Amino acid sequence: MKHAYIFPGQGSQFAGMGKNLYESNEQAKEMFEQANEILGFRISDIMFGGTDEELRRTDVTQPAVFIHSVVAYKTIAGATPDMVAGHSLGEFSALVANGALSFADALKLVSIRAKAMQRACELNPSTMAAVLALDDEKVVEICAEVAKETGEVVVAANFNCPGQLVISGSIKGIEVACERMKAAGAKRALVLPVGGAFHSPLMEPAKEELAAAIQAVTIHQPSCPVYQNVVAAAVTDADQIKQNLVNQLTGAVRWTQSVQAMVADGATQFIEVGPGKVLQGLVGKIDKAAVTSGIS
Repeated sequence: MKHAYIFPGQGSQFAGMGKNLYESNEQAKEMFEQANEILGFRISDIMFGGTDEELRRTDVTQPAVFIHSVVAYKTIAGATPDMVAGHSLGEFSALVANGALSFADALKLVSIRAKAMQRACELNPSTMAAVLALDDEKVVEICAEVAKETGEVVVAANFNCPGQLVISGSIKGIEVACERMKAAGAKRALVLPVGGAFHSPLMEPAKEELAAAIQAVTIHQPSCPVYQNVVAAAVTDADQIKQNLVNQLTGAVRWTQSVQAMVADGATQFIEVGPGKVLQGLVGKIDKAAVTSGIS
């Protein structure tokens, strides 16, 4: 039996997140205080007592989910993953779990990433949409057709599980694509309340900024492979890990394919570490034989 530890991304945050860890574990408290110092503001106060609106700010959401996930992981007694993976932002949490990144270095990168993505969103008004009950191949095909016909950016961004994809692009491109998806038989094609086109070419300005920061950090020898979003395959090489982290900003989150690759490599139990249970649900839809559990 092989254990895969998986880490959630943006969207899994909730008011009060991490408070129980802070109050019940001295190591967790120290890590929260270290995070406050690194970020230069008391993100723990926002996590524990902030409003949903405050938590939705990208520059807060991303570090908050990362901190909660890593603190939860670090306080697990005897956690020994055979492989790790994270959904989008969660990839940074996964890289701390397998020792490739230090907590401090990863948090600094997450903060830079969040701010850079926020600026990219402000440069290019854009959005994302969820497409349900349509084959992956059809979604990709329609996105390509709309992009070619309109000249707008529209791509398949998140392959969450079979029949659940998220597309990303310009506001006009997404609007046209949603109508095409519904006409092609999608159960739903719903524009999401997000501030930008994550995992699309419109994140290019953020990619350039993040690349410089990633190149400057040290990637240590990981204790186990990380299944990275853009390649959906096991990676242990430091240079490849860095390049895949950079490419992730404009590339698709291939979560379906990543889970399938982990299963093919022997994963039988998936442990989601961090806020929420989204990934457990997705894994169950990708592979019905997989055993899932959560630690938050």
